[in-house]
Amino acid sequence: MRLAYKLWLDNNGKVFGDGPYDLLLRVDRTGSLSKAAAELSMSYNKAWRLIRAMEDRLGFPLLKCKAGGASGGGSEVTFQARQLMQQYSALREEAEDVLELLYAKHFDDQEKNE
Repeated sequence: MRLAYKLWLDNNGKVFGDGPYDLLLRVDRTGSLSKAAAELSMSYNKAWRLIRAMEDRLGFPLLKCKAGGASGGGSEVTFQARQLMQQYSALREEAEDVLELLYAKHFDDQEKNE
């Protein structure tokens, strides 16, 4: 048996969690929302709607987007989004440590008896 959980931030609806975190990491690496969405087997339209919904709930932009054309388009993670990603990552790591300790506290004896 093992511990399983999901962690997300809520503000009148889910606003940020592992999926959006992963999407923004990929945008940061590729410089493109379209490429990031494709890597996740997600349509560009769905990724764009997800970003807009999070921005509405958070009250700040997550991406700076440049329209395509001869020089090509692209997306850049904003400073505020980068801060959110860092805070979420730290929270997730610390929560995992704490939850593992709690799991061990409450279930180690049970597993030893099996």
